[in-house]
Amino acid sequence: MPLTGTPRRILACTDGSPRARKAVAAAAQLAGLRDAKLTVLFVIPPYVLPAYGEAAQYVPGVTPHLYKQRADALAKKVLAPAARLARKAGVECETLAVNAAQPWSGILHAAHKGKCDLIVMASHGRRGIAKALLGSETQKVLTHSRIPVLVVR
Repeated sequence: MPLTGTPRRILACTDGSPRARKAVAAAAQLAGLRDAKLTVLFVIPPYVLPAYGEAAQYVPGVTPHLYKQRADALAKKVLAPAARLARKAGVECETLAVNAAQPWSGILHAAHKGKCDLIVMASHGRRGIAKALLGSETQKVLTHSRIPVLVVR
């Protein structure tokens, strides 16, 4: 679907990587130019008990509560620089951390729930076996999204 009109709500996705920071900066700049609201999203994978075969493995010290604390701390660490970028660009910014087993699904759910009309995300540029093994969340968002997606490289 082509981008028509001016985006009013932009969702920028970050994993804290340098490429994602570049995408957030581009989203903030675009939001500033278009007087749009910016939401920066970080997706947290759910806690999964390590299991091998038919038995679960006990991992001392890693409880669901501790996992949540560490995930929340990581989200704050990743989202704080994104919020600073937005403030520097003079843009109203909300930060959001969501839990999702598949990041692409969490991204699309957050975009739909936030009534966003543009998703901005980075492409890590993986090719060949790395892409096959690691997958591409950007590709999955592009494939499943009905909302326009701006990919920053």
